[in-house]
Amino acid sequence: MATLIYNNLCLLSSRPRVKVLSLSRIVSSSEVEVSKRRVLKQVDEELSKGDERAALALVKDLQGKPGGLRCFGAARQIPQRLYTLDELKLNGIETRSLLSPVDETLGSIERNLQLAAIVGGVSAWNVFGFNPQQILYLSLALLFLWTVDSVSYNGGVGSLVLDTIGHTFSQKYHNRVIQHEAGHFLIAYLVGILPKGYTLTSFEALKKEGSLNVQAGTAFVDFEFLEEVNSGKVSATTLNRFSCIALAGVATEYLLYGYAEGGLADINKLDALLKGLGFTQKKADSQVRWSLLNTVLLLRRHKGARAKLAVAMTMGKSVGSCIDIIEDNIDDTDI
Repeated sequence: MATLIYNNLCLLSSRPRVKVLSLSRIVSSSEVEVSKRRVLKQVDEELSKGDERAALALVKDLQGKPGGLRCFGAARQIPQRLYTLDELKLNGIETRSLLSPVDETLGSIERNLQLAAIVGGVSAWNVFGFNPQQILYLSLALLFLWTVDSVSYNGGVGSLVLDTIGHTFSQKYHNRVIQHEAGHFLIAYLVGILPKGYTLTSFEALKKEGSLNVQAGTAFVDFEFLEEVNSGKVSATTLNRFSCIALAGVATEYLLYGYAEGGLADINKLDALLKGLGFTQKKADSQVRWSLLNTVLLLRRHKGARAKLAVAMTMGKSVGSCIDIIEDNIDDTDI
């Protein structure tokens, strides 16, 4: 298929009057794809340099244009109003299975490590003949290290250990994290927020950011959001976008597994934002219910794109490549 690019329509006065279409050139669909991918490569380059404004400008320049980015900010969303819990149930959503996630996998690993530590301590006591005073000193040293990790690194060392063990020994945990982050990435792109990078493991986040305070996850170009927050006035559109993004991970897990384990930090951040904006409990509940229903319906509609995106993220594809995959796997009728 080819795209016709024309400059003008000339009407000739000679008889018989004939409309003549003056074509400057014919651009093939393959040329359009090359052009789009060239721009997405530039987006990757700007993001790697940390120039988020330039990257977002490139994406917005292609937004909605023929052969450009059809899906960025083009999500077909539901009307915003107060939805009841019964309406959510009619759409197959049990909020208790989404909004109170408990990571049973990491919890089990943590309990096993604690048990192993106790058994190891008792064994060392018997083998090396530690006296009670030495045991006390060892316990205090471990408590000190735990406190340093909690205060200085926000539990980063413990999270790194648990997450690494989880990815190594639990395929379910590994897959769940990937799908969770794919949900965040997809919803962000569809509602018009540009992802700027992602990590799937705490160890990968440590290597990339060089800090134990940074956890694995998807990061976004959010300077516009931060500018609104700092001004004390967050628009309804901006709030809706970030509410949906915050709930996208738990919603993805729910759709795939029937319940969510990860994403408690996302929910806590959304709660903190709504409280910071002075929302009453009723208004906050309304915002969360709309966002949850809207996000679940988007994920259901675009589950094929999410699945392909998850595969790409597993392979470590760039943000630009992930965007290209989303665009290639969503039909015009679905946006």
